[in-house]
Amino acid sequence: MNRRLAIALAVFGLILSGIWLAAPGDDPLPPPGKASAALPAADKIARGAYLARAGDCQACHTTRGGQPYAGGRALQTPFGNVMSPNITSDKETGIGAWSADDFWRALHNGKSRNGRLLYPAFPYTNYTSVSRDDADALFAYFQSVPAVKQASLPHEVRFPYNLQASLWVWRALYFRPAVYREDTGQSAQWNRGAYLVQGLGHCNACHSTRNALGASSDRMSGGLITMLGWYAPSLTSDGEAGLGDWDTAHLAQLLKTGVSPRATVFGPMAEVVRESLQHLSDDDVQAMAMYLKTLPHTGGKAAPYERSKDPDVQAFINMGSEIYVKHCVQCHGFAGKGLPPAYPPLDGNRALLMDEAANPIRIVLNGGFAPATGGNPRPYGMPPFAHTLSDTEVAAVVSYIRASWSNNAPPVNGSDVDRYRRVPLD
Repeated sequence: MNRRLAIALAVFGLILSGIWLAAPGDDPLPPPGKASAALPAADKIARGAYLARAGDCQACHTTRGGQPYAGGRALQTPFGNVMSPNITSDKETGIGAWSADDFWRALHNGKSRNGRLLYPAFPYTNYTSVSRDDADALFAYFQSVPAVKQASLPHEVRFPYNLQASLWVWRALYFRPAVYREDTGQSAQWNRGAYLVQGLGHCNACHSTRNALGASSDRMSGGLITMLGWYAPSLTSDGEAGLGDWDTAHLAQLLKTGVSPRATVFGPMAEVVRESLQHLSDDDVQAMAMYLKTLPHTGGKAAPYERSKDPDVQAFINMGSEIYVKHCVQCHGFAGKGLPPAYPPLDGNRALLMDEAANPIRIVLNGGFAPATGGNPRPYGMPPFAHTLSDTEVAAVVSYIRASWSNNAPPVNGSDVDRYRRVPLD
């Protein structure tokens, strides 16, 4: 055997051995939760329904117009489509034949009833934090969901990511099962917020950058949601949506109602507020806000952008100004101050000024709609302009907004707009 090949094979064997040793074993199965077991059946189901709302489970496990929790939604990833399974109480095609132990293993260890490794599009990397009590309550609720006989669709993940061996390597690198442990140096309210944000809320799944293999950090440093074409801003950097100077009450109001004196939620976050957060108790929302406020603060304001003096660039900005006067000024004003919360201000709006300009482009194309919630039952919305403005015109008006008043962010171009115009709404 060639000496170099022998050395390469030996090194490869050592790497595989290291990965094998690093691969996480299953946590031992804990006994059923005592608190959950003590609840009357109806109360246990109600508790599980509340927790399912907290995890926004229906968003992934229900297709548009489909039966609740019957699965079939394609979760687009850079590696292909992961198809959400049927988790109704049907014994053949759902999880009706599962036990509470099976369900806990799926949440905690990321393994199906038959032992197959689950794709982390199902965020077991977060759900592993969920307590056995809460897992049992969730299971009781899903067993009460009317059975829907609908076979789960096969995944459409390309080679080699479709192999169980690939998942095994991924888990060895990026996953360790671990129930949430309270930080005894923090208050009970802070710990409740951390439990919800890190676990069922799986906030870092959107608000953190993913690496080439799709693993996310827990730093909340912002990330592009590829399958939706929106950018979830950093929650730690003042250059984006950093919460360092937010009032906790305003943050709680935003999470609960979708609007606050500081901001309004749009895009995927509007769905999260509408379907999940507005249904949580005031105490839980306050706890989440309190925890989020304590995330490490990084400052992160970008260096001033040096604007080009090229006549073509100025003509492009002037085109955007004319479009703004025609379509935007009635609500947002000549000075870009808007009339919050109905018409958000554009001057100094950090959501519009990030280096990643996906969100303002998507809002101009598809409209901006705050969620209808109990605290904001008749939200104002911005109409879509995808059918009215060309890619170049959208780029011009977004560039004008990013360059006007006190704003100073780089322009965008028509190809940027085309990229996000092609992303489906769902």
